[in-house]
Amino acid sequence: MVWQPEMDELRRRQEMTKRMGGADKVKRQHDGGRLTVRERIDRLVDKDSFREIGSVAGMAEYDGKNDLVDLTPGNSVMGRAKIDGRHVAVTGDDFTVRGGSADATIKGKAIFIERYANQYRVPIVRLIEGSGGGGSVKTIETTGRANVPEVKGWEWTVENMGIVPTVGLGLGSVAGLGAARLAATHYSVMVKETSAMFVAGPPVVNRLSAKQYDKQELGGWEIHLRAGAIDEAADTEDEAFALARRFLSYLPSSVYDTPARTTPTDDPARREESLFEAIPRDLRKVYKIRPLVEKIVDKGSFFEMGKLYGRSVVTAFARIDGWPVAVMASDPMFYGGGWTADACQKVARFVDMAETFHLPIVYFCDCPGFLIGLEAEKSGVIRQGVRTMSAMFQTTVPWCTFIIRNAFGVAGAAHQNGARLNWRYAWPSGRWGSLPLEGGIEAAYRADLDAAPDRKAKMSEIEDRLNKLRSPFRSAESFWIEEIVDPRDTRKILCEFVDLAAPLRGNGPSKHGMRP
Repeated sequence: MVWQPEMDELRRRQEMTKRMGGADKVKRQHDGGRLTVRERIDRLVDKDSFREIGSVAGMAEYDGKNDLVDLTPGNSVMGRAKIDGRHVAVTGDDFTVRGGSADATIKGKAIFIERYANQYRVPIVRLIEGSGGGGSVKTIETTGRANVPEVKGWEWTVENMGIVPTVGLGLGSVAGLGAARLAATHYSVMVKETSAMFVAGPPVVNRLSAKQYDKQELGGWEIHLRAGAIDEAADTEDEAFALARRFLSYLPSSVYDTPARTTPTDDPARREESLFEAIPRDLRKVYKIRPLVEKIVDKGSFFEMGKLYGRSVVTAFARIDGWPVAVMASDPMFYGGGWTADACQKVARFVDMAETFHLPIVYFCDCPGFLIGLEAEKSGVIRQGVRTMSAMFQTTVPWCTFIIRNAFGVAGAAHQNGARLNWRYAWPSGRWGSLPLEGGIEAAYRADLDAAPDRKAKMSEIEDRLNKLRSPFRSAESFWIEEIVDPRDTRKILCEFVDLAAPLRGNGPSKHGMRP
């Protein structure tokens, strides 16, 4: 056993690094309700699939004879693993070593794992619990200088957004560069009671603010979910891991592949009778969109993202006859389904993700237009709206749209890529135009109304006349709407669509790389 001493030394060093920051720091992590980085990786990936890279990298202490006394690991653990049998890259911050501070990280490890994901075309999952990139203020004294801010290797983070699925899980306090790494993902999750995210944490903010904040007040999950900085909040770390695994299940390993079909378990010919009366005849009444969509897609496949942000539009992955699709649906519970500035940003990002990973898009449209009024104008809704329309017109993936109620104005026109042939259907409840009659009659027929002896009767007469003219059947006569369908046939039509779309999804990078 010529090399046994070296193997013994390797094992000794690996045992040292597996102690992480020491028993007291591990206990503190557990006392705070958080797992250690190694426990997290074990729970996230397939059993016994993790192959660590850089297992003995760290800060070594030697005696006068140059023999190793102690080895403190760098505070990131990374390597390759499998999730549901598929190769992934995994990297996690070790908060037990210098609180996950990036200046205690060996930067070569962080760059290596991003390059591995990029060049071997595998998804990357980041388990984030750390802080900024340049160290603390105290670092100035210990190093004797102040560093010029830089983020080495960020180009790989940027490029990976257009190449491989990227997931970030915020599992504790995340600040500065840690927050940037969490935001630079396709899907991000925080844990409700134990996570917080900020550009700068309470110690910095409270020194500059009259109001004093704790971690949750400044950067809790609800703040960031509503702001669109993250996509989901989980009750536990294990739930966050499950969400990450499920998100990845809808996507290919990289843009060079297409999303895989699962074995269909739901009848493609299934009809939901309740869809026939899902849309109220009374235009003043709203309805719940999520149960409607869930009845159409494969049972149990609906996976929503960003539910508290841009709430007038629902965005989700789902499966149709086993095929993964990107689903958008108007939610009339919020602004009647009208597009706000944040809804536009949400849709643009979602459409870009669908285009990046070759997912066909299905849209259930009930959009009365852009939000109007002073606050809407102040939000720059029109700029965000045309940006979203541009994102739609840049897509090459197949579209299928169902106009289930409203489609008015410029936002209503943004229900498909108008430059390509798309499949578009209307339910009998569909109604469309430059603007809704309810707001336009007063302006267009003001003179007639002012001259009428009975203004209310005149208004009713005009409404009745125009309602007959705007019937969806009149549009169908001119082929302005391609087909009007029974809502109960929607699932069957979509199953036919995904079968047609499957060979047309393409592969390779999008011509416009996705940004966070």
